Amino acid sequence: MNEKYMTYLRQNWKKIGLSTAILIFLIVLGVLIFYTIEFNIPPKTSNNTVYVAGNGSGDFNCDGKDDQVEINQALEYVAKNPQFSTVHLKGPNTYVISDSILIGNNTTLEGDTTAVVKLEDNANWPVSKPMITQMDSTGVYGVTIKGFEINGNHDKNEDKKKGQGYYNMIKFLDAENVDAHGMYMHDGHGDGLRVERGFNIKFYNNRVYKLGHDGLFAIDCLNVEAWNNRITCRTNSGLRVWNSNHVKFHDNVIDSFYHWSAGGSGIQIEKTTGVVNDVEVYNNTIYHTYGPGIWLIGYGEAYPKEEAQNVHIYKNTLYNTGTNPSIDWVGGIVTSGFYDTLIERNVFDGVYHAAIIQMYPPSSEDRDSSVDLSPQGTGYSTIVRNNIIIDTQKRKKDPEGTGYAVINYLPETHSFVLENNCLYNNKGGNYKNASSTTDISANPLFVNHSKHDYHLKQNSPCIRAGYVSSDSSKGIEGSGNKTNIGRYD
Repeated sequence: MNEKYMTYLRQNWKKIGLSTAILIFLIVLGVLIFYTIEFNIPPKTSNNTVYVAGNGSGDFNCDGKDDQVEINQALEYVAKNPQFSTVHLKGPNTYVISDSILIGNNTTLEGDTTAVVKLEDNANWPVSKPMITQMDSTGVYGVTIKGFEINGNHDKNEDKKKGQGYYNMIKFLDAENVDAHGMYMHDGHGDGLRVERGFNIKFYNNRVYKLGHDGLFAIDCLNVEAWNNRITCRTNSGLRVWNSNHVKFHDNVIDSFYHWSAGGSGIQIEKTTGVVNDVEVYNNTIYHTYGPGIWLIGYGEAYPKEEAQNVHIYKNTLYNTGTNPSIDWVGGIVTSGFYDTLIERNVFDGVYHAAIIQMYPPSSEDRDSSVDLSPQGTGYSTIVRNNIIIDTQKRKKDPEGTGYAVINYLPETHSFVLENNCLYNNKGGNYKNASSTTDISANPLFVNHSKHDYHLKQNSPCIRAGYVSSDSSKGIEGSGNKTNIGRYD
């Protein structure tokens, strides 16, 4: 019997081998299908990236409705499989979402420039529900969001008010190492990127247009940097920090959408609690803002000097800021409640009200409830050095007594130190409740004033006419004991 069996095997070995191979293949295929279904393993991942598409070419594929479902499946897969790190949204495609996109730790959510995440029409989401947020309510870390477009679909969701916490585009709580760059964010109800209780927040190379609140809003954060952003405000600020420290805002271009509903300041630095004593604002161009170009305000309960001091604002250009006809706290830089603020080597051209003003709004005129914005301490000082201030205009609301270079409305608690500034052709005059023995009054002779080229001609009176102190902050270079007045060396 064994001999007959062996003869059978020899005569039919090819058929048996083929059948065995088919059986093994089917078993392996069944296991693969089981694991693919059970664990949602994408079949076409590559380079640590999971792809989402709208044309069937992705690992997960959307159909233009409830597209957060497939995007979240991809993000969940990356969160569960550490060998993958990135979810890529393929374009050209518009991903319409009816619920939040949820991102996990150590994850990149990126996309083609032609990939658009869009809020659905008539979304009717509750307040504080963002378009993109974290998976885990306890916190998030190591998140990068880059490269694609977010459309807040403002005009098809006008049942909700702007600036009230609806439809923030990206929002994180208790976040560490957040990086948002190369994004196009537009037509929203709330913030572009909002981080509360964060550390190491970077926001750069973004285009932000007509949002309903701030482009970047960092609250109770440390190490916040924003640079090379192009921002057009609609309702509030381009860049804003509240009770945050170790902040750098630089090389941004910020203006306002000109409309009756248009917004506040280009850059806002706000302190009520905590420590705010390491903030630099430099190399920005801020123009045509509805509110102040830069608003620096401390208020609330009294706080020690070291908690609100040493803000450094330098080498910025501000022109035609403060166009709002409905509020009086407009201007170039409006400040109150901070100690030893250093404002140096900026150019102010044609700003409304005054270039630099010590004041605070008498009440929160543009908010639903009144807030006392007055600082509670005394001895607040602002050093204004080596700036060019020209063509200051009277503000549009209550213009009488405005149009100066520098105004101090709070002489009992605030003071100016004015050193080596160049003042020229300011409608109301140079000073109101302030004075200087070293400022000069002369045409600064710009290379091309009409085109906002504020480099100095060779015969400018501002060349080497500035003052450099022994403790002048970094980023300001002089020649011997003299430097140029204005932004440019």
